[in-house]
Amino acid sequence: MMTKSASAFLFSMVSFLSLAGASAAQTVSEGQGEGGATRHVFAVSWQPGFCAISGNRPECRELAAGGAEASRFSLHGLWQVRRSYCGIDAQLQRRDRSGNWNELPKLALSEGTAKRLAVAMPGVKSGLDRHQWLRHGTCQASTAEDYFARSLDMLDVMNASVVRALFEQRIGGQLTIQEVREAFDQTFGPGAGERVRLQCRRSGERQVVTGLTVGLGGIDAGADDFGGLVHQAAATRTRCSGGEVRGVADRQNL
Repeated sequence: MMTKSASAFLFSMVSFLSLAGASAAQTVSEGQGEGGATRHVFAVSWQPGFCAISGNRPECRELAAGGAEASRFSLHGLWQVRRSYCGIDAQLQRRDRSGNWNELPKLALSEGTAKRLAVAMPGVKSGLDRHQWLRHGTCQASTAEDYFARSLDMLDVMNASVVRALFEQRIGGQLTIQEVREAFDQTFGPGAGERVRLQCRRSGERQVVTGLTVGLGGIDAGADDFGGLVHQAAATRTRCSGGEVRGVADRQNL
């Protein structure tokens, strides 16, 4: 039987993924003529903010000030809009939707990619990697190795940008979507920020930044560079206009 905490987490993750899917679908319907159309969505987490809301997760209990996730974006997923579970049988889909992701089949990854992913995606401790591959990766790549290698390369670009630096500078303070979009424009060129959404969760009267999503064009058909993929996407709107940027030390103080 599922525990109360597991049930609460499953509910929150289903809600998050449902909203993310709706957001991705809405992005495609917006601005088809301006900058193209959004075919993929790249999602990164700001782990201290996520853990301020979901502190009971294994990856959150082990969150440390010296870890990479304390001041860098973490990988959440790379999603193809309006497609999921490609070639996955109904029984395995049901197992995935149960939320017991560590019970899903282990991924076939090279040692190097597995080590890299364990650092870049703290949610590996909860089986997030297995979930992302089944639900989203199967629609984009022939192997989990290819899917995560591509996602990790994108994450490296994000973490090398002024966008990541902006998040770190604002730890303990407020951050607005306008500031994030300006940072994207600075890094990837004018208009790039219009393809970005800030992800937030509310705790009482406070709104906490938990990550962001970036619209991308057709990965298999177009540009090799991340900025080029961003500019292939359509402009979008965001539900979150801003919130608190939490740090490791204050993640429990909500």
